[in-house]
Amino acid sequence: MDFQKLKEYTPAIARWGVGVVFFIFGISQLLNPQSWMAYLPDFALTIGVSATNLIYMNGVFDLAIGILLLFGIFTRVVSLIGILHIIGIIISIGYNDVAVRDFGLLIVLVSVFLHGADKLCLVKRF
Repeated sequence: MDFQKLKEYTPAIARWGVGVVFFIFGISQLLNPQSWMAYLPDFALTIGVSATNLIYMNGVFDLAIGILLLFGIFTRVVSLIGILHIIGIIISIGYNDVAVRDFGLLIVLVSVFLHGADKLCLVKRF
């Protein structure tokens, strides 16, 4: 197998991979918000929105990021938003197994951001 020919698909595979993760996180938060309650930082509960509604809002946000990344729409902008979102999560939850996992997602998002739109994106700009 000639892997040189497949190299051009590497950015799309990274984009799809992180897009699937965000998509699954979003669906999971919308279908089972109770399982995500432990990840809410204490300060989030002081803004006047119920914990369940915060999880629903974050689920819609994650789902949107996932869908946009999967289809390659505004790839660079969406990956930057994802980067900022993941950094906020890592800072708010501190060092633990989830933060280590999220650091891996962060690195893939940075890679997608630096590359920008790949040849399989629906929108080639941004």
